[in-house]
Amino acid sequence: MSTTAQSKTFVEALELNMSDYGVQLGAEALARLAQYYALLTRWNQRLHLVAPASPQGFATRHILESLVLLDHLPQPARVADIGSGAGLPLIPCLIVRPDLNATLIESSQKKAVFLREALNHVGISRGTKIIAKPFEETPTPSIDFVTSRALDQFASKIPNLINWSPPTATLLLFGGEGLRNVLREASPGYSEFLIPHSERRFLFVVKKDNMVASSETEQ
Repeated sequence: MSTTAQSKTFVEALELNMSDYGVQLGAEALARLAQYYALLTRWNQRLHLVAPASPQGFATRHILESLVLLDHLPQPARVADIGSGAGLPLIPCLIVRPDLNATLIESSQKKAVFLREALNHVGISRGTKIIAKPFEETPTPSIDFVTSRALDQFASKIPNLINWSPPTATLLLFGGEGLRNVLREASPGYSEFLIPHSERRFLFVVKKDNMVASSETEQ
């Protein structure tokens, strides 16, 4: 399939499925998402940013799934994404919601280079910061939300990630039953939302202030 045909199929899949994810995308957002998809596809051959996927699969599994975050991010919101990698979930969110103030934290220098290129390529670099270090080596920025979708060794790092987050932050974490089990141990209270078109993938919402309050009550 040619690059043009891939982009057309990708956009058609977004238009066909976006209502299932509670998203409405205008012509400009669709065009920028297509630019991002084309760039990521080219870089993916060298950096293996995401698992290979059809244009339809990328539209739903990566882009629309990322955009479910928007229901949980008020205007404006200050967000740090941990293990940004290919830019998912925040680059699609930044394309659709330019009011977001984002810090992308990615330990891989090569992936951080891609993130800079992607932000410039789709014209959303203003107000966005990239930190090419592990989050454990990064001072906690002034943020309201922490997101993560593809952090290496995710489950083992959840306790550290919760401790790293500001006291009043909300963590928005993508994962499955394994992450749920970890959160049951690490956080007394959280909410979960099933991802559309999925049976086992969830968005977990952890409010750190609720967690601290629950812990104090137990004591």
